[in-house]
This record gives sequence, C-alpha cells and structure tokens, in this order.
Amino acid sequence: MSRVIKSGSGWRVGWDATAPTFKALLGSEDWSLELTEAEWHDFIHLLNQLINAIEQIKLELMDEEAIACEVESDLLWLEAEGYPGAYSLHLMLLTGRRAEGTWQPAAVPELLKAIQLIQVF
Repeated sequence: MSRVIKSGSGWRVGWDATAPTFKALLGSEDWSLELTEAEWHDFIHLLNQLINAIEQIKLELMDEEAIACEVESDLLWLEAEGYPGAYSLHLMLLTGRRAEGTWQPAAVPELLKAIQLIQVF
C-alpha cells in the first residue's frame, strides 16, 4: 500500500509510504496534521492503549458515568473523554511542530475502523 486516504463525516486519515518525511495524515473537517512515521506508530500504540483502558474501565462504570482517560509518549498526547460507547478523542503533538485536534464522538467509530485498514508495519 503506497498511498491511501480515507475520510468520512468528521474525520480523515491517510498514509503515503513514498513521502520523504511526513507519511501519515490525521484530521477532521476543520483541521489536519501530517505525522512522521515514528509519530504515526506512537499514535497507533497510544490509541490501542486508550481503547484497551476504556474496555477495562467500562466494566466498573454505571451507564450514566463518563470517563476521561489520557495516554502520552515523548511525541504525542491522546485523550478519550465521554462515555465508553461514545467518546471524543483529543490529540496533541508534543514535538517541535506543536499541533492539536479533536474528533467528536460521532466520528470516532468510523475513524477507528479506517485506521485498522491503514496499519503500517
């Protein structure tokens, strides 16, 4: 898979293996951010940590209880906020470029499915 871009209501994600520096793209309808390959791999790792944490936390919550869960690496910070079945994601890039963006709860399920299709190893 050399180059792929997927998008839906409130989200965009892409990968270009031929790009010299910024191989990945994350965004929504009103922001976008290009990531290096290392940042992309950190994003995927942190996202998986968040998803696993939410799966564990939801077993302890009552239906009306909301969550806020965050994970961080040297490159990125990622937070899920809302309810286990409907949460927003907030991303902050911690490297020299400094950028951030948020996906609304309605966009997250489709975004997660698209990211699984763009797994880069």
